[in-house]
Amino acid sequence: MPAETILVIDDDQDLRESIVEILENNDFSVKSCGSAEAALEQIKVSPPRLVIVDNMMPGMGGMALMPLLKNEYPNVRIIMITAFATVDNAVAAMKNGADDYLSKPFRRDELLVAVRCNLEELRFAKQLSEPGMDDALACLANQIRRQILITLAGEKQIRFMNLTRSLGISDHTKVNFHLKKLKMNNLISQDREKAYRLTPEGEKMIDCLQLLSKRILA
Repeated sequence: MPAETILVIDDDQDLRESIVEILENNDFSVKSCGSAEAALEQIKVSPPRLVIVDNMMPGMGGMALMPLLKNEYPNVRIIMITAFATVDNAVAAMKNGADDYLSKPFRRDELLVAVRCNLEELRFAKQLSEPGMDDALACLANQIRRQILITLAGEKQIRFMNLTRSLGISDHTKVNFHLKKLKMNNLISQDREKAYRLTPEGEKMIDCLQLLSKRILA
């Protein structure tokens, strides 16, 4: 798993150190601050990908910090920690910039799930913003083309006749038509042996589809 920079902001030293320990033990790159004011200075030096911030702190609290962060760093993800998990507080947190929140006391697994989900969403958004992704996504509006990509992701490479059998489609002209569409969008390629395989762009698209599927089913 690649290291992701996470900033933990909490005036409770024991909780802050516990969160840092859990994340570091799961291969995340983590920094921490005991106040929002210190965090703002830290972020100027090294902006994080994800911020975990307590709602109630002396001085500037999480609610006041989040709009400042989103204004300067709109792509940063924010998880707010709160001891008061009410619908009104959740709505207020989202309005102020929170992407997610954790209610105290939370379990280790709850923290890790929230962190991983938010980092996955960042990765998904980054891939969708890359050049050509709009055309590629439009290309995959067709179910057969999605099935072809998924089959290639599992098989790594496959020849035409084996592909048609795997898809359960006897109309070879139809399959060939969709293969050409995928090649036009640079999602698949053919080697010298005429076997089809995913391109790097196709592999990115599989990642996008998998992440999107997780969010739909969550």
